[in-house]
Amino acid sequence: MQFLTALKKNNTKEWFDANRPKYEAAKKDIYDLIEKLIYSVGKNDKDIASLQLKDCSFRINRDIRFSKDKTPYKTNIAGYFSKGGKKSEWAGYYMHIEPGAAFLAAGCWWPEAKRLAAIRQEIDYNFDDWKKIISSKKFSAVFGEVARKDTLQRAPKGYYEENPAIEFIRLKSFVVYKQLTDAELQDKNLLKNITEVFKAAQPFVQFLNSAE
Repeated sequence: MQFLTALKKNNTKEWFDANRPKYEAAKKDIYDLIEKLIYSVGKNDKDIASLQLKDCSFRINRDIRFSKDKTPYKTNIAGYFSKGGKKSEWAGYYMHIEPGAAFLAAGCWWPEAKRLAAIRQEIDYNFDDWKKIISSKKFSAVFGEVARKDTLQRAPKGYYEENPAIEFIRLKSFVVYKQLTDAELQDKNLLKNITEVFKAAQPFVQFLNSAE
């Protein structure tokens, strides 16, 4: 937290190089957490159990080639836990560590056309199962509702507006979020708490991954 706060105020290569030992210590903290999460989440979700650190972690360097923002480093450290690793097309669990802006998420963000079509069809064909998952007491208590940020204005090709599942079929992403406070990030039970959040999301993730 201290390192990321300082980095946000001093996002230059010169400062980063001068403070690299602090970065390495911060990275070790997060990487240790990621490895523990692979184990703890993997006990409930076997698709996660075989992952390695490199499958779930990201570089702190930003890709600035096509960005107006030329600051060289991300001001967060994240982890993504998904069948096949962070570059796969499958739904998974995401951890975003950033002072004042941390959150946990689960689902499938902007899937490519083939996966998107498969997920929409799965929701259409098994809408009762979908409703049961997203309306369960545990899921609702942790996440509230499925995010509605990325959605079509009209029904996609092959579907009618009268379809009872249309509000979800119109979605372009299938994601849920839980914000984390700075105090929660520094709580001694952080590992346990994140594991419980991801456990609540597991039926949601598995439903999305059942779409083929």
